[in-house]
Amino acid sequence: MKKITTFGELKKSNYKILPLKEEIRRNLIEKLKLKENLFPGIIGYEETVVPQIVNALLAKHDMILLGLRGQAKTRIARSLVSLLDEFTPIVSGSEVNDNPYAPISYLASKLISELGDETPIEWIHRSERYGEKLATPDVTIADLIGDIDPLKAAHERLHYSHEGAIHFGIVPRTNRGIFTINELPDLQPRIQVGLFNILEERDIQIRGFKIRIPLDELIIFTANPEDYTNRGNIITPLKDRIEAQIITHYPLNMESAIAITEQEAWTQRWGEEGIVIPHYFKEIVEQISFEARSSDFVDQKSGVSARLAISAMETLISNAERRALANNDKIIVPRITDLAYVVSGVTGKVELVFEGEEEGITKVAKALIGKAVKTIFKKYFPDPNARPKKGNGQDVIKTEYEEILEWFAKGNSLELTDTMPFDTYSKELARVPRLKEFTARHILIPEADRFSLASAMEFVLDGLHQHSKLAKEEEFGAPEISYRDMVGSIFTGGFDEEEEDEEL
Repeated sequence: MKKITTFGELKKSNYKILPLKEEIRRNLIEKLKLKENLFPGIIGYEETVVPQIVNALLAKHDMILLGLRGQAKTRIARSLVSLLDEFTPIVSGSEVNDNPYAPISYLASKLISELGDETPIEWIHRSERYGEKLATPDVTIADLIGDIDPLKAAHERLHYSHEGAIHFGIVPRTNRGIFTINELPDLQPRIQVGLFNILEERDIQIRGFKIRIPLDELIIFTANPEDYTNRGNIITPLKDRIEAQIITHYPLNMESAIAITEQEAWTQRWGEEGIVIPHYFKEIVEQISFEARSSDFVDQKSGVSARLAISAMETLISNAERRALANNDKIIVPRITDLAYVVSGVTGKVELVFEGEEEGITKVAKALIGKAVKTIFKKYFPDPNARPKKGNGQDVIKTEYEEILEWFAKGNSLELTDTMPFDTYSKELARVPRLKEFTARHILIPEADRFSLASAMEFVLDGLHQHSKLAKEEEFGAPEISYRDMVGSIFTGGFDEEEEDEEL
């Protein structure tokens, strides 16, 4: 069809141009029949958000995506472009993507009246039919709708009241396409009023012109819930004109959360064989976000973006990469000691309530990481605080942790650093009796993967610390982390302040 270059050729081809929402509806129905993935890259919304969007599009509704930050609202809006025809014809040179059969601008109408079937036609790609504007307090009606252009009027020798003197804003320039306004509540109320006609009458008015220019668009808005944003609100008459309100959400389960982070985080730096990330590490990173979303110290109205886990994962790998570069290692495997540096990926992603501010962002972040380790530890290992069982002779059966804890109770300690070469790191962990056997029994790690096994062994020690069975002495930026007997540490004054973080 792109070979068609004139209006006459277009008419002879019997090419039909559907109204935009009819075009989207037709292409959506085709994709549904073929069972295609409508929103590639959007994970966790298959049974919740996507059906609502499909219903809105089938009903030819404009919509608002309402949700906290980091819930893929803008990505969803941009992905709707895939429901447009790959190419569509417009009057060549048109500022508002004029339909050759029904031009709306003065210039296109004039061109067709003068040239008739010889009017030049061009084909624009679907990607050119998407417009987007971030709502900020300084956005004006002229930005969105348009205004009189004095230079254009002077150049064309037109009176200011002439239709040809109009400079169109971004909304009419996206005619026959999809237009998105992000963060709608930030738009000043008087500017929101200017959107009424677009949503209801499907036209725009510029200045004092008596003319109305009919638009053919799908309008998408995104916003945070009104009870979150303190910067503004969506005025009621505008909200009433938006036909579909779709609520987004954070990942509902661990599998979806891990899939999102794997898709978005930059992890493949040394090739697929160069970086090994044990599954429990992926779970710990995601659990930090889950813990933050339920913490009383974090402002839940602000939300905890999926970007927290992405940033945390990239920081975790970077610290492991730094160690590998320093030690000339050929493989990168994260260690529990690396989690101390994940704090920097957490602190900027959460907003604290007053109580959290009193505790301090770093302390809250470390507590969230500790809780995440504790929660995931329970998925793989027995509860260290479970009551000992009694045998048939009523003798108390030792727990699986007994030999490990007894070694520390004898005054032994374990010293680790995040820059420690692997052989030294492995030998230090091997000093703890039965630790290797216990770890291998509960976490399925290939015997040849000694790197992951060593990290898992440290995971056991940190899990015991989070359950108040071992003391852990560390300070962010300190060269060493030390695991010691809890009771002995209390009496010697080495009790770690992190134990207080359990209250967080």
